[in-house]
Amino acid sequence: MARTIVVCGYGPGISSALAQKFAREGFQVALVARSAERLEAGAAALREAGATARAFPCDLGDPAAVRALIADVREALGPVTVLHWNAYAGLAGDLTKSTDEELRTVLDVGVVGAVAAVQAALDDLRAQAEPAVLITGGGFAFYNDHVDRSIVQWNAMGLGVTKAAQHKLTHLLHYRLKPEGIYVGSVVVLGLVKGSAFDQNGGGAGLDPNAIADAFWELYTGRREVTRNFG
Repeated sequence: MARTIVVCGYGPGISSALAQKFAREGFQVALVARSAERLEAGAAALREAGATARAFPCDLGDPAAVRALIADVREALGPVTVLHWNAYAGLAGDLTKSTDEELRTVLDVGVVGAVAAVQAALDDLRAQAEPAVLITGGGFAFYNDHVDRSIVQWNAMGLGVTKAAQHKLTHLLHYRLKPEGIYVGSVVVLGLVKGSAFDQNGGGAGLDPNAIADAFWELYTGRREVTRNFG
Protein backbone atom coordinates (compact mmCIF):
# COMPACT_ATOMS: atom_id res chain seq x y z
CA MET A 1 0.00 0.00 0.00
CA ALA A 2 1.24 3.47 -0.86
CA ARG A 3 2.36 5.66 2.01
CA THR A 4 1.25 9.30 2.06
CA ILE A 5 2.69 12.29 3.93
CA VAL A 6 0.67 15.47 4.37
CA VAL A 7 2.97 18.51 4.59
CA CYS A 8 0.99 21.30 6.27
CA GLY A 9 2.45 24.78 5.95
CA TYR A 10 4.42 24.14 2.76
CA GLY A 11 6.89 26.78 1.64
CA PRO A 12 10.58 27.36 1.06
CA GLY A 13 12.99 25.92 3.59
CA ILE A 14 12.21 23.02 5.92
CA SER A 15 8.89 21.86 4.48
CA SER A 16 10.18 21.85 0.91
CA ALA A 17 13.26 19.84 1.90
CA LEU A 18 11.17 17.44 3.98
CA ALA A 19 8.71 16.88 1.14
CA GLN A 20 11.59 16.03 -1.18
CA LYS A 21 13.17 13.71 1.40
CA PHE A 22 10.01 11.71 2.02
CA ALA A 23 9.27 11.60 -1.71
CA ARG A 24 12.72 10.07 -2.31
CA GLU A 25 11.86 7.48 0.32
CA GLY A 26 8.79 6.44 -1.65
CA PHE A 27 6.04 8.52 -0.08
CA GLN A 28 3.22 10.18 -1.94
CA VAL A 29 3.15 13.84 -0.96
CA ALA A 30 0.22 16.14 -0.24
CA LEU A 31 1.34 19.78 -0.07
CA VAL A 32 -0.87 22.13 1.96
CA ALA A 33 -0.81 25.92 2.43
CA ARG A 34 -2.87 28.95 1.45
CA SER A 35 -0.97 29.83 -1.74
CA ALA A 36 -2.29 27.67 -4.57
CA GLU A 37 0.39 28.95 -6.94
CA ARG A 38 3.24 27.97 -4.60
CA LEU A 39 1.67 24.57 -3.97
CA GLU A 40 1.23 23.81 -7.65
CA ALA A 41 4.85 24.72 -8.37
CA GLY A 42 6.08 22.52 -5.52
CA ALA A 43 3.90 19.58 -6.54
CA ALA A 44 5.00 19.91 -10.18
CA ALA A 45 8.67 19.83 -9.13
CA LEU A 46 8.10 16.67 -7.10
CA ARG A 47 6.27 15.02 -9.98
CA GLU A 48 9.12 15.90 -12.34
CA ALA A 49 11.43 14.07 -9.93
CA GLY A 50 9.24 10.97 -10.18
CA ALA A 51 7.04 11.35 -7.10
CA THR A 52 3.29 11.33 -6.75
CA ALA A 53 2.37 14.76 -5.43
CA ARG A 54 -0.78 16.86 -5.18
CA ALA A 55 -1.54 20.42 -4.07
CA PHE A 56 -4.28 21.10 -1.52
CA PRO A 57 -4.90 24.81 -0.79
CA CYS A 58 -6.28 25.28 2.72
CA ASP A 59 -6.53 27.79 5.55
CA LEU A 60 -4.78 25.78 8.26
CA GLY A 61 -6.13 28.06 10.96
CA ASP A 62 -9.69 26.93 10.19
CA PRO A 63 -10.38 23.59 11.94
CA ALA A 64 -13.35 22.77 9.70
CA ALA A 65 -11.23 23.39 6.59
CA VAL A 66 -8.45 21.23 8.04
CA ARG A 67 -10.83 18.32 8.62
CA ALA A 68 -12.12 18.66 5.06
CA LEU A 69 -8.52 18.76 3.83
CA ILE A 70 -7.69 15.41 5.41
CA ALA A 71 -10.79 13.92 3.78
CA ASP A 72 -9.73 15.35 0.41
CA VAL A 73 -6.23 13.90 0.75
CA ARG A 74 -7.65 10.52 1.68
CA GLU A 75 -9.92 10.54 -1.37
CA ALA A 76 -7.13 11.60 -3.74
CA LEU A 77 -4.12 9.70 -2.39
CA GLY A 78 -5.39 7.17 0.11
CA PRO A 79 -4.94 6.96 3.89
CA VAL A 80 -2.57 9.33 5.69
CA THR A 81 0.61 7.70 7.02
CA VAL A 82 2.51 10.78 8.21
CA LEU A 83 1.25 14.23 9.14
CA HIS A 84 3.83 17.03 9.20
CA TRP A 85 2.79 20.30 10.85
CA ASN A 86 5.00 23.19 9.76
CA ALA A 87 2.39 25.95 9.70
CA TYR A 88 2.73 29.22 11.60
CA ALA A 89 1.35 32.76 11.51
CA GLY A 90 3.62 35.74 12.08
CA LEU A 91 1.03 37.87 13.87
CA ALA A 92 0.65 39.27 17.42
CA GLY A 93 4.29 40.30 17.45
CA ASP A 94 3.71 42.67 20.38
CA LEU A 95 1.22 41.21 22.84
CA THR A 96 0.65 44.64 24.40
CA LYS A 97 -0.77 45.88 21.10
CA SER A 98 -2.07 42.80 19.26
CA THR A 99 -5.76 42.36 18.56
CA ASP A 100 -7.83 39.45 19.80
CA GLU A 101 -8.11 38.23 16.22
CA GLU A 102 -4.33 38.24 15.70
CA LEU A 103 -3.70 36.20 18.84
CA ARG A 104 -6.45 33.75 17.98
CA THR A 105 -5.00 33.36 14.50
CA VAL A 106 -1.47 32.47 15.63
CA LEU A 107 -2.82 29.89 18.06
CA ASP A 108 -5.36 28.55 15.56
CA VAL A 109 -2.67 28.03 12.90
CA GLY A 110 -0.02 26.70 15.24
CA VAL A 111 -2.03 24.60 17.68
CA VAL A 112 -5.78 24.34 17.04
CA GLY A 113 -5.35 23.43 13.37
CA ALA A 114 -2.70 20.84 14.26
CA VAL A 115 -5.03 19.15 16.75
CA ALA A 116 -7.86 19.18 14.19
CA ALA A 117 -5.57 17.52 11.63
CA VAL A 118 -4.49 14.82 14.06
CA GLN A 119 -8.07 14.09 15.04
CA ALA A 120 -9.19 13.93 11.40
CA ALA A 121 -6.32 11.63 10.42
CA LEU A 122 -6.44 9.42 13.51
CA ASP A 123 -8.33 6.50 12.00
CA ASP A 124 -5.88 6.44 9.09
CA LEU A 125 -2.87 6.62 11.39
CA ARG A 126 -4.16 3.79 13.55
CA ALA A 127 -4.51 1.57 10.49
CA GLN A 128 -1.14 2.35 8.87
CA ALA A 129 2.26 0.77 9.33
CA GLU A 130 4.72 3.19 10.99
CA PRO A 131 2.35 6.15 11.28
CA ALA A 132 3.62 9.45 12.64
CA VAL A 133 2.90 13.07 13.45
CA LEU A 134 5.93 15.31 12.94
CA ILE A 135 5.99 18.90 14.20
CA THR A 136 8.45 21.64 13.33
CA GLY A 137 9.41 23.12 16.68
CA GLY A 138 11.43 26.21 17.45
CA GLY A 139 13.83 27.47 20.07
CA PHE A 140 11.32 30.21 20.88
CA ALA A 141 9.60 27.55 23.00
CA PHE A 142 12.37 27.50 25.59
CA TYR A 143 12.02 29.21 28.97
CA ASN A 144 15.23 31.20 28.89
CA ASP A 145 15.93 34.87 29.61
CA HIS A 146 18.05 35.33 26.49
CA VAL A 147 15.42 33.65 24.30
CA ASP A 148 12.60 35.72 25.75
CA ARG A 149 14.49 38.99 25.37
CA SER A 150 15.21 38.09 21.75
CA ILE A 151 11.56 37.28 21.06
CA VAL A 152 10.52 40.69 22.36
CA GLN A 153 13.30 42.43 20.44
CA TRP A 154 12.33 40.68 17.20
CA ASN A 155 8.64 41.46 17.69
CA ALA A 156 7.71 37.77 17.59
CA MET A 157 5.79 37.31 20.82
CA GLY A 158 2.83 35.54 19.24
CA LEU A 159 5.15 33.02 17.60
CA GLY A 160 6.95 32.51 20.91
CA VAL A 161 3.70 31.65 22.69
CA THR A 162 2.71 29.32 19.86
CA LYS A 163 6.02 27.45 19.81
CA ALA A 164 5.84 26.96 23.57
CA ALA A 165 2.34 25.52 23.19
CA GLN A 166 3.48 23.27 20.34
CA HIS A 167 6.35 21.95 22.45
CA LYS A 168 3.91 20.82 25.15
CA LEU A 169 1.48 19.55 22.50
CA THR A 170 4.19 17.35 21.00
CA HIS A 171 4.97 15.68 24.31
CA LEU A 172 1.33 15.19 25.27
CA LEU A 173 0.44 13.64 21.91
CA HIS A 174 3.59 11.49 22.00
CA TYR A 175 2.62 9.81 25.25
CA ARG A 176 -1.08 9.67 24.40
CA LEU A 177 -0.58 7.99 21.03
CA LYS A 178 2.53 5.88 21.68
CA PRO A 179 0.49 2.93 23.07
CA GLU A 180 -1.40 2.86 19.76
CA GLY A 181 1.82 2.63 17.74
CA ILE A 182 1.61 6.22 16.46
CA TYR A 183 4.89 8.11 16.78
CA VAL A 184 4.80 11.85 17.54
CA GLY A 185 8.01 13.87 17.48
CA SER A 186 9.51 17.26 16.77
CA VAL A 187 12.72 18.76 15.47
CA VAL A 188 13.32 21.95 17.45
CA VAL A 189 15.05 24.40 15.14
CA LEU A 190 17.49 26.67 16.97
CA GLY A 191 18.30 29.25 14.33
CA LEU A 192 17.50 30.71 10.93
CA VAL A 193 17.05 28.32 8.03
CA LYS A 194 18.58 28.95 4.62
CA GLY A 195 16.00 29.74 1.97
CA SER A 196 13.15 30.21 4.45
CA ALA A 197 10.93 33.25 4.86
CA PHE A 198 13.15 34.33 7.77
CA ASP A 199 16.26 34.28 5.58
CA GLN A 200 15.68 37.70 4.13
CA ASN A 201 17.66 38.27 0.95
CA GLY A 202 19.65 35.11 1.65
CA GLY A 203 21.59 36.68 4.53
CA GLY A 204 22.16 35.58 8.11
CA ALA A 205 20.73 32.08 8.01
CA GLY A 206 23.09 29.21 8.67
CA LEU A 207 20.95 26.08 9.00
CA ASP A 208 20.62 23.69 6.06
CA PRO A 209 16.98 22.67 5.46
CA ASN A 210 18.11 19.38 3.91
CA ALA A 211 19.94 18.49 7.11
CA ILE A 212 16.80 19.31 9.09
CA ALA A 213 14.78 17.07 6.76
CA ASP A 214 17.29 14.29 7.40
CA ALA A 215 16.84 14.82 11.15
CA PHE A 216 13.08 14.45 10.74
CA TRP A 217 13.62 11.23 8.79
CA GLU A 218 15.89 9.89 11.54
CA LEU A 219 13.25 10.71 14.15
CA TYR A 220 10.58 9.03 12.04
CA THR A 221 12.53 5.84 11.46
CA GLY A 222 14.02 5.71 14.97
CA ARG A 223 10.66 6.42 16.67
CA ARG A 224 12.21 6.95 20.11
CA GLU A 225 13.03 10.63 20.72
CA VAL A 226 10.19 13.01 21.46
CA THR A 227 12.21 16.04 20.38
CA ARG A 228 15.62 16.71 18.88
CA ASN A 229 17.33 20.08 19.00
CA PHE A 230 18.89 21.19 15.73
CA GLY A 231 21.27 24.11 15.42
